[in-house]
Amino acid sequence: MAADPCRKVELRVSNEKAYVWDIEDLAILRSQHHVCGVLTGTLPHLSQQNVFLGPPLILMPEEVVLLVEKQLAVLIDDPHAHHRPLSSQLEKWNAERIGGIQAQIAASEVKEAQDQAASRSMSEAAIRKRKEREEKRAAAARAKALAEGNDPNSAAESIFTPTPTPTPSSHTPNTQSPNTHFLTGTGGIAPHAVYTVTVPGSSAAELEWYSSHGCAYSTIEDAKAAGIWSYPTSLFERAKCGVFQDLWESGHFMGGGIKFGGDFLVYPGDPLRYHSHFVASVIESPIATLKPMEIVAHGRLGTATKKAHLLCGWDDEKREVSYYSIEWAGFG
Repeated sequence: MAADPCRKVELRVSNEKAYVWDIEDLAILRSQHHVCGVLTGTLPHLSQQNVFLGPPLILMPEEVVLLVEKQLAVLIDDPHAHHRPLSSQLEKWNAERIGGIQAQIAASEVKEAQDQAASRSMSEAAIRKRKEREEKRAAAARAKALAEGNDPNSAAESIFTPTPTPTPSSHTPNTQSPNTHFLTGTGGIAPHAVYTVTVPGSSAAELEWYSSHGCAYSTIEDAKAAGIWSYPTSLFERAKCGVFQDLWESGHFMGGGIKFGGDFLVYPGDPLRYHSHFVASVIESPIATLKPMEIVAHGRLGTATKKAHLLCGWDDEKREVSYYSIEWAGFG
């Protein structure tokens, strides 16, 4: 399904962190708006793994400010968008939940019954093959006794004693799994029932009592007035937003640069296809102090990580950025 180019991405804000839950919005942000963010979703039983993460996507504050100021996204006050549900809505949701659990348990019982049937058929085949092997051994013993002039019957009895064949039990085995009686009381699920809990990716699509009406803000000023967003508040934060926007407008992708001693990593294209070329450090003012040791450290660290270090000077009055790149070079 083609995405609506006029539709704004909904950034759901909680504790002044902006999350993106919809898969379609994730694709729009990356492919159309050059905004990557960081996936933070994991599984309950694999909470320590950090290789294959999923939704939600959490955005850097600079990405949020950029998207809202460019009218590409709106901020949603997510806690207040979850209204108190009606009793009828809760009953409907609970009925759907129990119906899904029942379907899961019924499917698992069918699979378990099929596995048990396959196991019984394999056991019967093994018994039949063992009887055939015993008959062949008895025939060979009788033939050997005849060749030696002995009594074939006594020889077969003395050489080979057939193993008693287990007979199927007279009672019918209980093929019902422990999950058969999974309902207790008035529709509850028994403690021993095994099923999967599905967490909806988007509350707006799954929950009837979720509504963003009256909780959406299209400007940073409105979000600040509502108390759900405060970034930027200082000169340095404004400088970071200005540098981020300038690099974004020049076609670059940005990511967090704290692991490389800077504020941003600057990519020439999608980070899935390219390595970053620069580690950007933001300087909040043209008159800000920059120590020589910092320049040396940035140059050596950037060269060690095969990147150039980019010093980004922000002029808050002119709303302009000046760039200086540092690379370590040998002398002589």
